[in-house]
This record gives sequence, C-alpha cells and structure tokens, in this order.
Amino acid sequence: MENTSEDTFDNTKRTLIRRRLFQIGVETLEGDGWTVERIPKIGKGSVRRITKGKKSYITSIRTTQDTWIAFPPEGNKQWTTLSDVDKVIVISVDPDNSELARVHMIEGDDLRERFDRAFAARRAAGYSLPMGQGIWLPLYEPDAENPVTHVGGGAGIGTEIARVPLEQVQVSDKQLTASKINELNADDETLTISEAKRRLAMTFGVDPSNIKITVEG
Repeated sequence: MENTSEDTFDNTKRTLIRRRLFQIGVETLEGDGWTVERIPKIGKGSVRRITKGKKSYITSIRTTQDTWIAFPPEGNKQWTTLSDVDKVIVISVDPDNSELARVHMIEGDDLRERFDRAFAARRAAGYSLPMGQGIWLPLYEPDAENPVTHVGGGAGIGTEIARVPLEQVQVSDKQLTASKINELNADDETLTISEAKRRLAMTFGVDPSNIKITVEG
C-alpha cells in the first residue's frame, strides 16, 4: 500500500493534535487545583490519579478529534481501562469550532452504564462485537434508539468543565525526519478495520456493516 507524503503530514498532524489535547486536559485539571500523577505499576498510558484535598480519583484521560470515544469490551460488563477508573476526562475538538477544545469530566459509573447499553443494543441488532475491539459512542449526539450506534451517546452533554483554545498545529518539512515521525507515532494507536469502517459509515451515512474494505499489499 502506497504511503504518500500527504498521508505522512496528516498522520503527524493528528498525533500532534492528540498530544496537545491530552496536555490541555492535564493543564485544565491542574488549573482547577487537581494534582495529576501517574500511577506506579499501571502500564496504561491514559490512566492518572487526580487529587485535590481529601478527594482522590483514578481517571482515564481520553482524547478525540472526531467527537467519538471508544472502550473495548472484555465480557461480563467489563471494559478495558473503563472498568478500573472512577472518572473519565475526555478532551474533544469542538465540533462547532475546530480552534477550540472541550474538556469533560464524566463519572465512570455513568460511562460504564452507557457502554453496557450500547453493547447490548448493538448485539441485539446483530452487530459483530469481538472482545477487545473498541465500541464507539458519540459525545454530543443525544442518547437515542435510532440509529443503534447512538444508544448510550451524549456523555459530553452537561459534563463540560472547560473550553480551551486549540492552538493551530503546524507541521513543517523540517519536523518530518524519520526519527521525529517515529517518536511522534511511537505510542499512537494503529487504525483498525473497524475504526476505518466507522469513519466511512459516518461520512456516507450508512451502517458500518455495509462498508467493505479491501487491503492490497
């Protein structure tokens, strides 16, 4: 599969934006008086302990550039990372203004309930739901039975704690050395077939099951 310079620019810019969103999340928490710390012996990169006074919570800090978030199911209403945290901090590019980031603090119990319902609804609708593969929910589309992909949606409604300018991320030729690209993408998630189908389905307004993808070497 051909990898063009345009693809490289796009991928690198997305990585830079993702890192900026994560930084905004941490800075917002710290600005509100929270201490944000990594948790020893927990290898999950998004998990942090936040502490303010006598309050202490285990959180997952998630970012999204298309206003959808995902967690992989593990079975028996257990979710990778989500089942282990008290709160989820979600930082999203504002759907109405790409120069802003919205920061949300969402209760873990609320988000688990939403993902449990989303899983049940999609399974009832005949979706293939492999364990360990992320299920995606929209942050700002209201919880609705139709389409089934919106069941459990809307966790971003009423949970916003800040809006922060998202400084324009510039990618220059000088940045795109092989070592720099490898550094930026070292911890980036690989685009899965299911994620590609989801994005294409959103673009064309169809169900992801109707998207067929062929990969040629």
